[in-house]
Amino acid sequence: MPTRLARIYSIALIVGDFVVLLLAFVIAYILRVQFDPRPLVESIRAISFLQMSLLVIPLWILVFSFLGLYSSRVYSRRLTEWGRLLVGSLIGILIVIGYSFVIDQPVFPARLVAVYAFIGAYILLVFGREVARTVRTALFRYGRGVSRVLIVGNTTATKDIAQQLSDTKRSGYYVSAIAGPGSVLPEHFKGAHFTTVEQALRQLKALNITTIIQTDLYDATERNQKILGAAQESHINYSFIPGEPEFYSGKNSIDVFLGYPIISVNQTPLVGWGIIVKRIFDVIVTSLLLVALSPLFLVVIVLQKIFNPGPIFYVQDRLTQYSTRFGLIKFRSMRHLPGYDNRDAAEEFLAMDRPDLATEYAEHRKVKNDPRITGFGRFLRATSIDELPQLFNALKGDLSLVGPRPILPQELSLYKGKSALLHSVKSGITGLWQVSGRSDLPFEKRVELELYYAQNWSFWLDVRILLKTIPALLSKGAR
Repeated sequence: MPTRLARIYSIALIVGDFVVLLLAFVIAYILRVQFDPRPLVESIRAISFLQMSLLVIPLWILVFSFLGLYSSRVYSRRLTEWGRLLVGSLIGILIVIGYSFVIDQPVFPARLVAVYAFIGAYILLVFGREVARTVRTALFRYGRGVSRVLIVGNTTATKDIAQQLSDTKRSGYYVSAIAGPGSVLPEHFKGAHFTTVEQALRQLKALNITTIIQTDLYDATERNQKILGAAQESHINYSFIPGEPEFYSGKNSIDVFLGYPIISVNQTPLVGWGIIVKRIFDVIVTSLLLVALSPLFLVVIVLQKIFNPGPIFYVQDRLTQYSTRFGLIKFRSMRHLPGYDNRDAAEEFLAMDRPDLATEYAEHRKVKNDPRITGFGRFLRATSIDELPQLFNALKGDLSLVGPRPILPQELSLYKGKSALLHSVKSGITGLWQVSGRSDLPFEKRVELELYYAQNWSFWLDVRILLKTIPALLSKGAR
C-alpha cells in the first residue's frame, strides 16, 4: 500500500545513497592519496577517479534495489536494512574491482582505497538511512504524508491490524474509521465506528480516507463489489488482507487459471536453494561456535560432576521436520522420578502430589518454580547454558540454528492440526518466539509466531533472529 510519501521517501533514499556513496569514494581517495605518505600502486588523477565513481555508483544503486533497500518491507526494519546495506556494499566494491578487471586498468591508486571506500560507504549509508528515518518519523508525528485508513472486517485480524497501525509515527497510517462489530475495535480507539460498511462508504470524503483495508469477504458479492467500486471511484488505495493466518505465507504465487486469478498457497518459502543455503550457514556457524565455546563446555562438564552428580547430558525425544523423532541433547538440569524421563511433565507432577504444578504446566507448558530443577541446574537454565549442546544436534542436521521449537511427541495434540505446517521446516535452537518475549508469551501466541516463521522464512529473518538472540538471553534468561 505505497502512499505518496512512501514513493517520495524511496526516491529520496536513492538520491541520498548516490550522494553518500560519492562522498565515501572521495573521502577514501583523499585519506590514502593526500594523508598517507606511502607510495601509490598507480598514479590516478582525482578527476579520473571521480569519473569512475560516477560510472559505477549507479550499479551499486541497482544492487541495492535488487536487495529491496528501497522497499518499505526492508527500510522499515532497522536490522534488516543494516544487514542488506552491508551485503550491498560488499557486492558494490566487488563490482568496482570487477570493472577494473574488465577494462584491464587499475581504478584505485592503492588497494587501501577500496577498503576505505567499503568501510566508509557502509558507515555513511547507515548514518544517512538513520537521518532519513528520523525525518520520516518527524513528518508522521506532525501528520505529514500519513495515510488515513478505513478498515473493514469482522475478524480478530481486523482488530489486530487496527492495533498495529495505531502508532502513526511508526506505521505512517492513521486509522480514521472501522466498519464492523464493536468487538473489533482496539483499546482507546478514537476514530469513527460504523456498524455497516455502507455507512462508512458514505463518509469516505468527509473523513478524507486515502486507503481502504478489507480483512474478510462478505457472503454477498454485491457488498464486496461496492467496497472496491467506492475505492476506485474515489481514486484511493484498496487492499484485501485475508483474515485467516494460513494465507500469510511468504511463498504465495499468483497466476491465471481458466480465466480466473488463482493464488497458490505453499506451506513454506524454504525450498530449493533456500534449504541448501540454510544448511551451509548452519554448518559453518555451528562449527565456529563449537570451537569458540569448547573451553566453556569443559568448565561446565567439570562443574556438573561437582555440583550435579550423575549424567552430564540429558537426551530427550523431540520432534523436528516432518515430525521426525530425534534425541535432543542438553546439559542435565533436572532430577526425574524413575520411569518418567520421557513422559509428560504433568504426569510427573501428579506423581509428586503437585496437582497445582500439573495444572500450570498443562496451561503454559512451563512452570515458574519447578522442584525438579537442581541448584546448579537453575544456573544453567538462567543463563541458557543448558541449551548449548544442541549445537551438536544442529551440526548433525537434526536441528537448524533458527526454527520452531522442537516439541515433545506428547505435545502434538496441543497444536490442533497445525503441526504439519509447523514441521514443514526444521526445528531450531532459537526462534522467533524466543526473541519476542521468551517464556513470558502465552502458549497460543508462541504457536502463532512459530507458524509465522514457517510461512515467512527468509535468510534475512534468520539473521535478525540470531542477532536478537543474545540480547534476549542476557535480559530474560531461560526461565
